Amino acid sequence: MKAQSKETDALLQSGLQRQMQQDSAGAAKIYRRVLELDPKAKEAWYRLGLIEQQNGAPLEARRDFDKALKIDPSFTSALYSEANMVAASEPDRAIELLTRAVAANPKASVMQLQLGLLLAKKGDEDEAENAFRQAVAADHHVLPQVPESFRDQVSPAPASSPARSTE
Repeated sequence: MKAQSKETDALLQSGLQRQMQQDSAGAAKIYRRVLELDPKAKEAWYRLGLIEQQNGAPLEARRDFDKALKIDPSFTSALYSEANMVAASEPDRAIELLTRAVAANPKASVMQLQLGLLLAKKGDEDEAENAFRQAVAADHHVLPQVPESFRDQVSPAPASSPARSTE
């Protein structure tokens, strides 16, 4: 079994290199080979989903992301990718996926930010504010991306300020 694991790891690396070289067809072929060896290789399902999404095949991409998530329900990469893919057409599904993603990785500021944006758009102000607060706490650099109406509530407190005179 270890030899198979080493082979699938090597194949995954090879597929990733092909993907980085813009050879998505070659990468997809390698990922399919990985899945022949190990149908529970979540990374291969995820990478196939990315290729399908890139090739304009959203149904196939979603199927592949879902297969990765059946193997590992808290696989943040697949949760985030599928959430982004369905955000416009199925915002409630995207919120559910992002909620799972941030539960698995609370310091993922970009995911927290995306969750906040979807919640704000839905009108769930309290939950949106909480997501924005978590995003800024994880990485204060995302503050400019937080909608202006939420910025004061989620801005980090200044470290220390000199005492002011009240003349």
